[in-house]
Amino acid sequence: MIRVGILGAAGYTGGELIRVLLGHPEAEIVFANSESNAGNPIADVHEGLQGDTDLCFTSDMPFDQIDVVFFCFGHGKSEAFLKEHAIPERVKIIDLAQDFRIKGEHDYVYGLPEMSREEICTARHLANPGCFATCIQLALLPAAQMGLLTEDVSVNAITGSTGAGQKPGATTHFSWRNNNLSIYKAFEHQHLAEIRQSLTQVQGKLDASIDFIPYRGDFTRGIFATAVVKTDKPIEEVVAGYKAYYQNAAFTHYVDKAIDLKQVVNTNKCLVHVEKHGQKLLITSVIDNLLKGAVGQAVQNMNLMFGIEEKTGLMLKASAF
Repeated sequence: MIRVGILGAAGYTGGELIRVLLGHPEAEIVFANSESNAGNPIADVHEGLQGDTDLCFTSDMPFDQIDVVFFCFGHGKSEAFLKEHAIPERVKIIDLAQDFRIKGEHDYVYGLPEMSREEICTARHLANPGCFATCIQLALLPAAQMGLLTEDVSVNAITGSTGAGQKPGATTHFSWRNNNLSIYKAFEHQHLAEIRQSLTQVQGKLDASIDFIPYRGDFTRGIFATAVVKTDKPIEEVVAGYKAYYQNAAFTHYVDKAIDLKQVVNTNKCLVHVEKHGQKLLITSVIDNLLKGAVGQAVQNMNLMFGIEEKTGLMLKASAF
């Protein structure tokens, strides 16, 4: 069994990670750390887990008893935590925040299996991609491999309210979010840096801008993204390139017809579809922001890092109706 520790376990990602790992046949949760909830039953906070676990949150962090630790902190807290706490060298780290996603003076591997599977398999420290970043990269990586990103790319993506985290805020309050739609961080979203990093790595050079407009949706889970790329390449060649790129991917699938969000909610899948309108290629990509966009991908990466079957614990059915 893979012995697991979770830091920041009381938030949405922490709760979703616990839910997935409770159904993982080769993983055991040793501790779920939350300073503010120490001593409280996990199911009292993550109420969907009533009857599934008797575990309680703890303020302890027995790193000597685990094989891997998941960081479910807010952005910017992982690096600060590591400066104050010693984690044994043998313990693998999977960070769900953005602290180590950009290459620098650290040994964290960027954990997008559809791009870096071999590196993930031998990684000791892993930076899990962001939710928007995952959805948009999976839409554009095959196009980058074909060298199609030579002109500015227009991207629009809408995310569910869980993407904003569990802490209440003005734009997450039900009465504001319900039946509402808004734009935020236009052209400046923090995930753009990792998106450009990956696309540059695959295409070799990226002079085009990624003009990304994020939207807040009036639903709880999922990301629906569209990207427009100018190209004169025939649609048949583009489709063949997408199918070839994802032919061995465990969870990302090219679909021949138009896709919708409910096909992926509650799963670790990403579905991608492309169509051609004149010289414009329309690419659609959908994921569940808490699973393929966060926790599901993190567990997928854990499976790869420990040499077990990639899909273990992640065969989840979509909430399609």
